Amino acid sequence: MCGVPRVSADHLTARREQILVAARACFLRNGLHTTSMQDLIQEAGLSVGAVYRYFKSKNDIISAIAEQVAGGLLVVLNELVEKDLPLLDAMGQVLDVLDVQVGPDGNFPLAVQIWAESTLDPAIGEIVRARYTGMRGAFGRLTEGAVARGELPPDTDTTAVSTVLFGMMPGYALQRMLVGFPDKEIYLAGIRALLTPR
Repeated sequence: MCGVPRVSADHLTARREQILVAARACFLRNGLHTTSMQDLIQEAGLSVGAVYRYFKSKNDIISAIAEQVAGGLLVVLNELVEKDLPLLDAMGQVLDVLDVQVGPDGNFPLAVQIWAESTLDPAIGEIVRARYTGMRGAFGRLTEGAVARGELPPDTDTTAVSTVLFGMMPGYALQRMLVGFPDKEIYLAGIRALLTPR
């Protein structure tokens, strides 16, 4: 009996990634709002049916990219927690990751667009909230490790400190993206000054 050939899981994954790579290129070049599904289909070099097989709408594609961007950074943060580095060393490594993400091949410019979209689309907002809550949790564990090692006082409010440390990261990346300053060493010097007991 002749049937329809089965498509391998690897092929399906590769095709889905091809669409997401094309979408990233379009979004970075034209912005989320001015990019149409037709633009994405043309960039991917696939048929309309092939793209819609994986994603029913542009918002589905944006959601998938949001998952990848935030999820990838969360993996890096969790790996840093496992290394149990001194807090400033860990923060330095986070800044190294952000420097890559702000660069020409990085995801940060797209992340900024996704943040804006998350204020308008509840589904994307939920993805962003979930991922960023996870990231803030990783900073909480970094802070708890610093208290355990005696780098921070025993009575440190780890929730407050980790919230501020987490907030410093997009602040760094935004400044790097928008004005090209400060560099890692200057930013780390500022963090060091804030964390050093007087």
